[in-house]
Amino acid sequence: MSSELHNGYMDLHSMLDSEKVVHELLLRPPAKEVDDHLIEFSEAMRTVAKALRRVAEGKATAQAEAAEWKRKYELERARNLQREHTEPLSLDCDSEVDRTKCTNNQSVPRHLPSEKPEKCCGKHGICSHEVLRNGETDSNSNNAPNRFRRKASFRLSWGCNGSGQHKHDIVSFERGNITTAERSSKQISLKWESPPQTVLILAKPNSVPVQLLCAEMVRWLTDQKKIEIFVEPRVRTELLTESSYFSFVQSWEDDEEISLLHTKVDLVVTLGGDGTVLWAASMFKGPVPPVVPFSLGSLGFMTSFQCEQYRECLDSILRGPISITLRHRLQCHVVRDAAKDDSDTEEPILVLNEVTIDRGMSSYLTNLECYCDSSFVTCVQGDGLIISTTSGSTAYSLAAGGSMVHPQVPGILFTPICPHSLSFRPLILPEYVTLRVQVPFNSRGHAWASFDGKDRKKLAAGDALVISMAPWPVPTACQVDSTNDFLRSIHEGLHWNLRKNQSFDGPHDS
Repeated sequence: MSSELHNGYMDLHSMLDSEKVVHELLLRPPAKEVDDHLIEFSEAMRTVAKALRRVAEGKATAQAEAAEWKRKYELERARNLQREHTEPLSLDCDSEVDRTKCTNNQSVPRHLPSEKPEKCCGKHGICSHEVLRNGETDSNSNNAPNRFRRKASFRLSWGCNGSGQHKHDIVSFERGNITTAERSSKQISLKWESPPQTVLILAKPNSVPVQLLCAEMVRWLTDQKKIEIFVEPRVRTELLTESSYFSFVQSWEDDEEISLLHTKVDLVVTLGGDGTVLWAASMFKGPVPPVVPFSLGSLGFMTSFQCEQYRECLDSILRGPISITLRHRLQCHVVRDAAKDDSDTEEPILVLNEVTIDRGMSSYLTNLECYCDSSFVTCVQGDGLIISTTSGSTAYSLAAGGSMVHPQVPGILFTPICPHSLSFRPLILPEYVTLRVQVPFNSRGHAWASFDGKDRKKLAAGDALVISMAPWPVPTACQVDSTNDFLRSIHEGLHWNLRKNQSFDGPHDS
């Protein structure tokens, strides 16, 4: 009997344990819900970790920026203290008219007693080939319909906000140590000393939007700013066809009048793309007035202004001061084999982008002997050679594998075109050298030279092309400054280094 009771007790206990287990199973949440909660919790923790990491990175970036600004402030403060304790360096400029002392803040002489133009020494800063008379007019100028107006004078200075030093390097060799002070400063500023009175407008041909904008701009400059307008003969004909109102617009008739444009024009406005800027530069064989390029073309590496805001842009430029980029040009001379020496050359050609020597229609490799001053450089065997300015570094030279160079850098690019050599890399040479590219007598074919994409000239065996930096740069107005405009042009025009950003998720350094 006792064994039966014991067995019954054990069976009852087992049943109660089974019911407890079933009850616990009923109360326990399903495994799927547990997994969902764990996933949500892990995602929340990952989000919190990301936020904490971003806060830490932002704090580190802010500290780094603060340290950099403090370093710049201390450096600028030290420079200012050094300038206060240093006497300004005086430099002598010899000329045919007068001998003056050039200080850091001296402007170009304007009032000259002699009738002969002053020839600048060209040693310090940017000196034009001649200094125009200011305020002198012909006695019969009131009776002439196209009388000469007084040139607007301005001053170039190297430094921020128009205050700075000459472009030359200041070298010190005290106590046997050679040191250089701050070189040409960050930006060149142009400040009008008398208001501009004459504007030359150059418009891209065969474009209806450009014609409409040109007519509107002429009206605005004449009515609102009281400025005299010069245009090309073609543009003047188009304006007169539209309305007889534009009869006051002036133009020219021959090449001799074109050669005198720099004595009449205070400012040049281009409506088009980079090709219009090249055309404007080619019109001036000597000094070039400041150029304001409006973008109405394709890429526009040199056209930084938008036509929609032309009133605000021109109003600001006419008031001044403005930031400018001095775009260097190359001066090219063709020396024929029959010439007595290198001085016996054809008329020089100025280029703003590049001069290209190629094989033309010949199927043979181009064979070119290249010299830098009196040193032999190399013999080019390939499709040709590009000699480019830094402004032209984003044009043909870039397509041939050359580097992109800031236009304010004074240098000459030496870029081969499809060379038959694995080791022929492009060069960047200093601006003071003279290059000579000659077709040797054992060349199988002729070579052809083109200047900014036009004016092709044949180079036979024995002919040479002599290239040097021209003394007359092209000053183009900047929207912000030369560096900002350059970086924006390669970002927007070439999409330079544009790629999708790397995802933040993934493995990190511990």
